Amino acid sequence: MDDVPLPPVPEVGPEGVPIGRAADLLGTTVDTIRYYEREGLTLTRPRRDPGGRRRYGRRDLAWLAGLAMLRGTGMTIQEIREYVAAYRADTGVAERLGLLEAHRDRVIARLEETTRHLAALERKIDAYRAASA
Repeated sequence: MDDVPLPPVPEVGPEGVPIGRAADLLGTTVDTIRYYEREGLTLTRPRRDPGGRRRYGRRDLAWLAGLAMLRGTGMTIQEIREYVAAYRADTGVAERLGLLEAHRDRVIARLEETTRHLAALERKIDAYRAASA
């Protein structure tokens, strides 16, 4: 995911940031980052400091931000695995583009459905307001 524009990631020093700070910067949890690592969704294992604690650099944060974005749009872990596998296999842009376009189509369909539900909810609220006036 570092081959496409991602949300801005704060600059970090050469030593990187600990996992708690990485979670804060990404608006996620330490458990989520560890889960992504266990599931093999990160590009590499994080560096460790002399005490054995994880350290995340800018590239790590950008990749994790991409994972968070995909999850936030409803991509399943299995679909993310497919994307990560295509990325690692360096299959070229076409396969990854296809995966992202298919996901975007699903997101748009869900958004349209949610918009219809929201309109129905607004009508119901309006009806209750009118009835209680």
